[in-house]
Amino acid sequence: MHNSTQIAVAINHCKMYINGQQEISKGKLVPQLNPATGETVALVPECTREEVDAAIASAQAAFPAWSKTPVLQRSRILFHFRDLLEKNSEELIALVTEENGKTLDEAKGSFQRGLECVEFACGAPTLMMGEGLEQISNGVDTNVIRKPLGVCVGITPFNFPFMVPLWMFPVAIACGNTFVLKPSEKVPRCSVRIIELLYQAGLPAGVINVVHGAKDVVNQLLNDPRVRAVSFVGSTPVAKYIYETASANGKRVQALGGAKNHSVVMPDSDMKSTVESIMASSFGCAGERCVATSVVVAVGEAGDPLVAELTKVANSMKVGAGDQRGVIMGPVISPEAKERILGMIDAGEKEGAKIARDGRGDSVNKSEGNFIGPTIFDHVKPTMRIAKEEIFGPVLSVIRAKNLQEAIDIVNASEHGNASSIYTRSGTTAREFTNAAQTGMVGINIGVPAPVAIFPFSGWKGSFYGDLHALGKDGVRFYTESKVVTSRWVD
Repeated sequence: MHNSTQIAVAINHCKMYINGQQEISKGKLVPQLNPATGETVALVPECTREEVDAAIASAQAAFPAWSKTPVLQRSRILFHFRDLLEKNSEELIALVTEENGKTLDEAKGSFQRGLECVEFACGAPTLMMGEGLEQISNGVDTNVIRKPLGVCVGITPFNFPFMVPLWMFPVAIACGNTFVLKPSEKVPRCSVRIIELLYQAGLPAGVINVVHGAKDVVNQLLNDPRVRAVSFVGSTPVAKYIYETASANGKRVQALGGAKNHSVVMPDSDMKSTVESIMASSFGCAGERCVATSVVVAVGEAGDPLVAELTKVANSMKVGAGDQRGVIMGPVISPEAKERILGMIDAGEKEGAKIARDGRGDSVNKSEGNFIGPTIFDHVKPTMRIAKEEIFGPVLSVIRAKNLQEAIDIVNASEHGNASSIYTRSGTTAREFTNAAQTGMVGINIGVPAPVAIFPFSGWKGSFYGDLHALGKDGVRFYTESKVVTSRWVD
């Protein structure tokens, strides 16, 4: 295993990529901190306007040749890229753990999911096939072909430094577009490293570019007329802002926002497997994922035994640095995130929710890292802040419901609609919930119903702004537009 600190030292100045070359930005440098230790591991730039402009210009200049490159050839580069990712998996997994704080097992899982996204994009020759009809009129044939858009932009979050960028650019470039990636300023080095591997795989200069920064850089990307499409993953307020700003400038947008995912537990569920599933969903990745279960709706007599078992398992969880053996949950991303989450726990207590398991007193909280122990609230009311607002941390709220219909009403009252789950042995109950739940992804006895890359990541309501989702056939449609060719040949 590579030593993660050695990796950080090796790329201490986080580079940008313009026209196929790593460059050092002239912008202001901001320290990147290891969330488990608080130590500075890299310096991250805020790219200048001139640098962002150069990245967009590079992508625009590369588009004509890349879009005319045969799709089979584009796919071969991605096949090679996929092999290079796998050969460097150990380094990349360690880097994810250092940047984000995930445990090594969680980093491995996100690595595999990212790899699946590349594998999906490798199928572009089939995915880009159009359709046609011969002799639609006398001597007239009509065909639909898919064409790339041009320069596309990806703006990615801190919680999955490896996986989420791979939701975007592999499909985009496989379809013949060029790309500018703006990773989260909290976890940028993983993006730089995977783009380095992509160029090693044979990608022509300028097809993908990487810039760094915060709101000023994002605004420049959203307003530049050369950018045709924007992909985003982050919080709901920012997703809404991205959608409104970019679409007002005539761009295609897929903006994935926040979530407040509910899991409904029926009295007939298998308690042991249900608790295991909920704990993994709620506290995996320290709760910092948009498919995490943050609210459990316990139906009828399921409530008391469920809370007792959840608390028992939470008490046995080892919290610490993600690269330490036996650790189940790592730190949250930053001191600011920790402070905000602790504030939400305080608010839940003041609103009258009962704390079944208080993570604020865990000894690990006194270390230098951004640690919070798993926290479980019981007897939460649907009107409380902890039940309505996205916390994005290791906090689980339990609401009691009399029956399935009341549970469905609680799920559907949320302004978010990313994912929901139900735990039951009844096919009738599962079917009723699946049809009634107003969420884009539904799990049946599954706590994290995030689909593999061949299906779209399908959030609804306040969890998504746009028309075409990330990944799956939606992703291919998003990064292409249809051209209809009608022809007549006279003998």
